[in-house]
Amino acid sequence: MTTVTGNQSVPSSAPIVLETAAVKNWKAPVALGFFAILALLLFGIFGRSGTSTFRLSTDTDFFQIPVIPVDARPASLVTSVVLVLIAAWVTTLVRRARRVPLWVIAVFAVLFLFTFLVWASAGLRSIPVAGLLVGAVGLSVPLIFGALGGVISERVGVVNVAIEGQLLAGAFVSALVASATRVPLLGLLAAMVAGMLVSFVLAAFSIKYFVDQVIVGVVLNVLVIGLTSFLYSTLLSPNQATLNSPERFQRINIPVLSEIPIIGPTLFRQTVIVYIMYVAVVVIWYSLFHTKWGLRLRSSGEHPQAADTVGINVNRTRFWNVSLAGAIAGFGGAYFTLGSVGGFSKEMTAGAGFIALAAVIFGRWDPIRATLAALLFGFATNLQSVLSTIGSPVPSEFMLMLPYVITIFAVAGLVGSVRGPAASGKPYVKG
Repeated sequence: MTTVTGNQSVPSSAPIVLETAAVKNWKAPVALGFFAILALLLFGIFGRSGTSTFRLSTDTDFFQIPVIPVDARPASLVTSVVLVLIAAWVTTLVRRARRVPLWVIAVFAVLFLFTFLVWASAGLRSIPVAGLLVGAVGLSVPLIFGALGGVISERVGVVNVAIEGQLLAGAFVSALVASATRVPLLGLLAAMVAGMLVSFVLAAFSIKYFVDQVIVGVVLNVLVIGLTSFLYSTLLSPNQATLNSPERFQRINIPVLSEIPIIGPTLFRQTVIVYIMYVAVVVIWYSLFHTKWGLRLRSSGEHPQAADTVGINVNRTRFWNVSLAGAIAGFGGAYFTLGSVGGFSKEMTAGAGFIALAAVIFGRWDPIRATLAALLFGFATNLQSVLSTIGSPVPSEFMLMLPYVITIFAVAGLVGSVRGPAASGKPYVKG
């Protein structure tokens, strides 16, 4: 038997082949090309002369690494040319409709950062690489906890714009409880409860009453900012010694590992909150993709109707997992008062929740990738402090806006076309 199409006779049993045009995403070549040309002109051709030095070791390391001097002008020129070549190669890959490997983007970013640091520190004091990384990890801790909470919440189907409020609530309550009881551990637990309460409100209004999730999140952020500011002025500030002077967790040095240059100070001379963060990232990643709990959670955010048909209570799953996400974010908020600053101040999170939300998107709703994105943003924040310390000619105003510029560039430029959980932001009505 045959079917006739026009003047051609085609056997009905012949397989039907559908030709699809390959989608070419030009965001990466355009972004890399722009930064490669910028590096070539600003750092290479019109760069600064002098010697840049990088100090890799601290005084307490097991062995010392000599300070590395770099001649700024030739080094910047060579690395800038390499950046141009990488951008050209990426353009060729996209032109051939081939995927750009992630490691290529990573290598480009590292080379660009090296070129920038060489240019910015030419003829000035040496850059403490270990100090730069230690500060980056410290600034990234609340971002990572907020991002982990955001991943869980959005994977289960609820957009969590209230991460900022959860972090701030955790910071406030942890300072209050730890100061009143003189037990920092109780402050950590109280921070989790505070973050859970904020997410409880988010879950109740968005899941039970079908209120727009983004609007509820924004309102909760404003509410927590106003409430904590009021309580700070009326309660904490007049009683600073008794209610806003928590004992911070001391750094715990891991034997042997803490004495390895660069890696030791960065990862193994940290507080208990940071060590818990390491465990949390691995546990959440494994649980999300390799356990029944993770499968139920992801199915509720991807296809709630299908999850309902196999007996999963979608709304209950969403409710409790959004509450869990708030507890994780609240735990991260405690780092501000119990691991870093040592006391609460008005709006001390300073937009960290929104940066964490950007890390969720940049990390494609994956705990490991979101953690790496949060580390990138923390590094950008600490970079401006280090460059100001060594007297870099880079304008301080530019450095202050650098974390937010990187956030916008990362989400809009490097991520490309991404798709979040299909049912995220959509209330589920059974039946």
